[in-house]
Amino acid sequence: MHILIAPNAFKHAVDATAAADAIRRGLQASRLSCTCECFPIGDGGNGTGRLIIDRLQGELVRVPVCDPLGRTIIATFGLIEDRQTALIEMADASGLHLLEPTELDPMHTHSYGTGQLIKAALDRGVRKVIIGMGGSATVDGGSGMLRALGACFLDHAGKEITDLPAGLEALRRIDLSGLDGRLQQVGITVLCDVENPLLGEMGAASVFGPQKGASTAQVVKLDALLAHYAAVIRATTGAAIAAYRSGGVAGGASAGLAGLLGADLVNGIDHFLDLTQFDASLSMSSLVITGEGSIDNQTLQGKGPYGVARRAKRKGIPVVGLAGNIPMEVSSGLAAYFDMLLAIGNRPAPLGDALAATADNLTRTAMQLGNLLAVSSDHGS
Repeated sequence: MHILIAPNAFKHAVDATAAADAIRRGLQASRLSCTCECFPIGDGGNGTGRLIIDRLQGELVRVPVCDPLGRTIIATFGLIEDRQTALIEMADASGLHLLEPTELDPMHTHSYGTGQLIKAALDRGVRKVIIGMGGSATVDGGSGMLRALGACFLDHAGKEITDLPAGLEALRRIDLSGLDGRLQQVGITVLCDVENPLLGEMGAASVFGPQKGASTAQVVKLDALLAHYAAVIRATTGAAIAAYRSGGVAGGASAGLAGLLGADLVNGIDHFLDLTQFDASLSMSSLVITGEGSIDNQTLQGKGPYGVARRAKRKGIPVVGLAGNIPMEVSSGLAAYFDMLLAIGNRPAPLGDALAATADNLTRTAMQLGNLLAVSSDHGS
């Protein structure tokens, strides 16, 4: 039996590579006679770009950029496809992990550093830019990165607004005349791991603002700022970004890039699987094991394990999903794609303890799964 191990990251616990390794160790410790291929996946969340770079043996480039508070740091991006395509992780320059808890300030944290990464990629002569936006610290609608690329946000007096996103309240006009001309020849693709719109109860500020430090009052303020921002973008380019599916990714950065640069917003996991030639590995497999922190009906909205399971099912390959949390009730939607869902926890535990035990729990659960498959095989013979 050849098993393809293709988990997503288990958020706040282990990355996708570590999760795959833990599952492999468990299978190898079991009674099951099998071979394994580890194929960690990403759906646009933090770490997706690095997985693609590693899989395609790309080149890493280090660049000095601004962090979300404007401090100079060193960030990286990758070059693949004969150095013609740049892979950029927004979190490398504008990530939540770059800030201390006391520094979270979504009214003033910005994405300027990610724009500097894009500019550095243009300096390398790339023809395509792919951006994974997971893990950002910002709710600036991408205004920071657009400013780094030459867009100028002006108030009623024609003065440039530099305090982003708070200053967008005074936005009256967007001047694109200084935009980097090379962008006209470069395709930009944003890998989206959620379908949230830019505005409203399911929008960038309401859903993701609190994760980035926004108070209840700031959530309301940010949503209003983004609505005004969207209106000015529509007046500038005609793009109705408030209506875009996945416009709320990374605090609305996806919508900003789509509205002013014409970026393509794509399903992250499908693009990842195509780019990394996942189907070639899938065709050689007799079982797929995937997983992430939680597998529930939201998984079916385009999350990584769903993308993997959907492709496996097209080929008639059974799929096992491992997760820290699975639904109490049987879900017919999930059952259509996952032959088995296993919760990896072995006893009730505080969240912190459960997260710390994730790798061990993955290994133990995979070993028991392997033993069960071995028993089934023995019985069948």
